[in-house]
This record gives sequence, structure tokens and C-alpha cells, in this order.
Amino acid sequence: MSKDLKPKQKLGQSGAWTTRKKWIVWSTLAVAAGVGFWQFRSVGVTPVEVPVARVRQGDFIISIKTRGEIKAVRSVMITAPQVPDLSIVKLAETGRPIHKGDIVVEFDAAQQEQNYLERNTSVRTVDSEAVQTKASHRITNELDGMSKMTAEYNVERAKLEASKAEVISQIEGAKDRIDVGISEGELGQVNTSIDSHRVAQTADLERLEQRKDKYLRDMARTKGYLGSMVLRAPIDGVVNVMPNFRTQGSFGSAPPPFKEGDKAWTGAQIAEIPDLSAMRIELKLDEVDRGKLQLGMKGTVRVDALPDKELPVDLDWISPIASINWRGAMQEKQFPARATLQQLDPRLRPGMSAGAELVLESYPNSILIPIRASVTSNGKPAVYVQKGDGFVLRQIEVGERNDTDLVVLKGLKAGETVALENPIEAAKKAKKL
Repeated sequence: MSKDLKPKQKLGQSGAWTTRKKWIVWSTLAVAAGVGFWQFRSVGVTPVEVPVARVRQGDFIISIKTRGEIKAVRSVMITAPQVPDLSIVKLAETGRPIHKGDIVVEFDAAQQEQNYLERNTSVRTVDSEAVQTKASHRITNELDGMSKMTAEYNVERAKLEASKAEVISQIEGAKDRIDVGISEGELGQVNTSIDSHRVAQTADLERLEQRKDKYLRDMARTKGYLGSMVLRAPIDGVVNVMPNFRTQGSFGSAPPPFKEGDKAWTGAQIAEIPDLSAMRIELKLDEVDRGKLQLGMKGTVRVDALPDKELPVDLDWISPIASINWRGAMQEKQFPARATLQQLDPRLRPGMSAGAELVLESYPNSILIPIRASVTSNGKPAVYVQKGDGFVLRQIEVGERNDTDLVVLKGLKAGETVALENPIEAAKKAKKL
């Protein structure tokens, strides 16, 4: 970029001065300002300031300029775990360097600890109930055993009595046979009762076991919740606390970031830890510039917060699809793009705004002047070149140009001084004032 030499040059002096005084003043101003003079010989000429610039030799660049935001190539998002009723009790500060294993977010674990104790108590209660149930089952089994033994005894006794039918009366024999059938029926009832008791006891134990399993699962889940109450940094980096979209900010402002005491929900993005070892700039390209760029093109980035540093970049991604932005009722198409920084600065942080210049063409060792210095004389380009105390018009041959500079192919050499404004027109304007 061309820079004007300052302070600007003054042309002409008052007619009341002597020639010697004029020479002294003009010499002093020339040394101090480093600019040329154009002296008007007539009496009472108004002093005129004419901006000038040095002809320089350097690289001429045709480029596309745009703006973007610095981002980390890789970053880790810290999200809220799948735990109900999360409340943040500790949160790392935005911008603070953090090491792997350090605490980023800590949630209130009091409720989950209470839940764990309740589930543990429930498990022990079920174990006690199981012991009591099994003891009750043993008593029932012993009673069933005695009932079965009694019924079997009655059957055998009835059979024995029935076996005497040959030696006793026919009527008594029939009665004894009936008693055998009754005893066998009672035995069958006892066996059925025993089977039903066994099924009921098995069901009781299964219900207790299911309750215990449920409480154990609840304990394991609650224990997992407790293990998720503290989220630690998986990598080294810098903490960036994310906005809490469920918190209402002031009208027209962005949502405030998460803070201690806020409620969180499952999957909420609470903090980001970017890896500062690889950075890029995310750009928005105008539709007319999209077709001029190709992947792999070089460029430079100047970060607003680091004006003393210019960082080289490589263009490595351009979206094939445009994004639509609305400015009031006007629709604007832009193509997202990314350029990776090939050199980093320890002061660089994600989120910083920056300007990018992507090089389309480059011509090294070119003779350059500001576009403002070029005028037209007889239909050809020319410049006003400083000669002693004045300027002379010189025709030049020009080549490529960009937004600020012009390549001079013939007619100038590096180090010469050219006017950035027509001195004659400047003098005319000054005389009218």
C-alpha cells in the first residue's frame, strides 16, 4: 500500500518576503517534510499544500479482500450429561488457560447423593423382606410336610382296614373301602396345596428379586450421575464459556454466557476448549469473488487485536453452496470459506475479528505508484514528478492496477517523488480561497 509523505508540501510564498528569506524557508520546509515545492513568482501568491508520494519498488499484488473470524481447527465441546435437574456450582472462566484434567464444570451433586442413599436403603429393605419371606416359606413347608405325612398315614390305615373285608361283614368292608377313597382324596388335596404353596413362594421371591434388581439399577444409574457431576478438560487449551440460550438477555442483545447457579439441560453446550495449536479464519466471500478463487491460494491475515502482526494463510475450503443473508428486504448471497493460518501468534484467540487478503496474482520487483498520482495528458497516462522546487509533467507507460497501486512499466524509477494531486489545479483552488 502506498503511503503519503507527511507533512504535505506548501507551494508559493508571500510577495513581501525577500528572495533570501524565501530561499531559507523553502529549504527548511523541504528538509523537514521531504516533499517538493512549486514556487509562484508573482507577488501575493497563496501557499498551497500538495500531497506527494515516493515511487517505490516492490511486489504488486492483485487480491481479494474480505473479513472473517478466527477459529480453532479443532476444539472440544463440553456438554451437560444426561442427568435431571442439573445446577452449575462451579464454572471455569472464559479465556483462562486450562490443562488436561482440570475441572471445567461442576454440578450440584446433593440431590443425586440423596437418591443414591435412598436406593441403597431400598435394596437393604428388600434383602430383609427376602429373609423374612424365606423363613415364612420354611414354616409353611414344614406344615405342608406334616399334613402330607398325616394324609399318607390315613390312606395306609384305611387300606389296612379295607383289607379285612374278607373276614368281616360285607357292609363293614364297603365302609372301609369308602374310607380309603376319602383318605386318598385328602392326600391329593394336601399335594395340591403343597404345589400351590411352592408356586406362591417362588412368585414371592421373584417379586422381591425384581424389586431388588430395580433398586440396584437405580443405584447404578445414580452412581453414574454422581460420576458425571464433574466435567474435566480432555485437552490443554483455553476455556470459552458458551451462551445460555434459555436465559433472557436485554432486548436486542445476545444471550449471556452460562454462569454459576444456572440450570443446565441434557446436551447443553456449556463450554468449548479450542486447540490453539492449529487456527483458521472463517470467511464470507461475495458471489462475484467466488469464481476468482481456487483452493491452495496464498494470502495474509491481519487480526484487528494484533495490528502489528501479519500472518500467512492458505485457502483450503470454499463451500459449493451459497448461504443466504437478509439485510432488511435485500437478499445477499455469500459463500462460506476457510483459510488455515500457516503461522501462529501466542496472543491469538478464537473469536477475534480479522481482515484477509487472498492473492490472485503477484508481480515481484515492480515500480509502483498510488493510483491517485496518475493523470491523463493528451490521452496518455502521466505523472507530476518533483524537480527541484517544482513539478514537471512526465508521460509514463502503465501496466496492471489494483485498488490502491499502479504498475509503471516505463517512465519512472524508484525513489522519485510524484504528486498525488495536479499541482496546477491545487494552486487554482488555493487562489479562489
